[in-house]
Amino acid sequence: MANNNRRVETTCVQGGYTPGNGEPRQIPIIQSTTFKYATSEDMGKLFDLEASGYFYSRLQNPTCDMVAAKICELEGGSAAMLTSSGQAANFFSIFNIANVGDHIISSTSIYGGTFNLFSVTMKKMGIDFTFIDPDCTEEELRAAFKPNTKAVFGETVANPALTVLDIEKFAKVAHENGVPLIIDNTFATPVNCRPIEWGADIVTHSTTKYMDGHGSSVGGCIVDSGKFNWIKYADKFPGLTTPDASYHGITYAEKFGLEGAFITKATAQLMRDFGCTQSPQSAYYVNLGLESLHVRMERHCLNGLKVAEFLENNDKIAWVNYPDLKGNKYYDLAKKYMPKGTCGVVSFGVKGGRKAAETFMKNLKLIAIETHVADARSCCLHPANATHRQLSEQELIAAGVPSDLIRLSCGIENYEDLISDIRQALESI
Repeated sequence: MANNNRRVETTCVQGGYTPGNGEPRQIPIIQSTTFKYATSEDMGKLFDLEASGYFYSRLQNPTCDMVAAKICELEGGSAAMLTSSGQAANFFSIFNIANVGDHIISSTSIYGGTFNLFSVTMKKMGIDFTFIDPDCTEEELRAAFKPNTKAVFGETVANPALTVLDIEKFAKVAHENGVPLIIDNTFATPVNCRPIEWGADIVTHSTTKYMDGHGSSVGGCIVDSGKFNWIKYADKFPGLTTPDASYHGITYAEKFGLEGAFITKATAQLMRDFGCTQSPQSAYYVNLGLESLHVRMERHCLNGLKVAEFLENNDKIAWVNYPDLKGNKYYDLAKKYMPKGTCGVVSFGVKGGRKAAETFMKNLKLIAIETHVADARSCCLHPANATHRQLSEQELIAAGVPSDLIRLSCGIENYEDLISDIRQALESI
């Protein structure tokens, strides 16, 4: 049971699970696909959603639910579910309320994998997306709405653009138009930002990143605030406000209220049909990461700022992008929404373009070359030579990923050692 009076640091350690007398102190790994019942009638109550419990781990598992409960409490939500990845979480968050012929507004500045999910894959499913500049005015945002718009989507701190979204602005306009605001809070984590407190209705995470923090498990999470009034806008959201023929004619908003409708539908319908399940073992690893999240985020942010300041004053660096740097375009928004720090990811460009960036990457010794970010170990990526290598110079610029761009994810090592490694790699150019 969530305790929203506890501070985030305590919830990281204690949330989601309270052992009884003689029970395991750490959350148990319930590594079972199925659960036994004495009678068919007992199991039938579960299938009718008349009783709470477990019958098959594709839908729900006790270990996963304990970890989801902790993340739910961290975000200040009413209900949550784990998924197999952050991509699955973002897909479910949209597909739970949008059907063929519906429309979604999204910030342009989002993770490339999510952009592809929306602009290509979900477009094939008949859902239309309008992408809008996160720095747009309220009037420009209002102009993007259509009668069939069902949600607005954005990222607290975008990966890898490091754009900081004005959550209050997006929430205000979304609510004026009777739709929820969905925020991917992966980079900030609830330690640094709780989007629900700024007006977001649904929050998603790739738990693979800072929440796990050790590169040990892929996963995602969806948290519902329990505050969006689906019933008030019943015509927009028939999946939540009319009987579900695939599940005994249940009307989710009526049976489970505003606090439980969204996540119950996502579980009973989408997880049932798509099976994007997080394993109990992975959930256990995520919980281990969550227990130190508040400690690690402080170090990630300190290291990110120290490295960004070093880069800003190095004559071999063309530009540095880090929201906590004074003078950064998003500095004021970062301080408003994330006064304790944004994240540990820094983007920068080296003078000399692609060739100089390649030389820099080859000479790193401590910092590893990986596609990963938000890990206890520092890692680095040159997108033009890796994830975006199929693009031309012009296409790279259009995508906001110039050929000199290097994305550095600062881990929790000593920042002086990270700076020493960066310095010696720059000297090789």
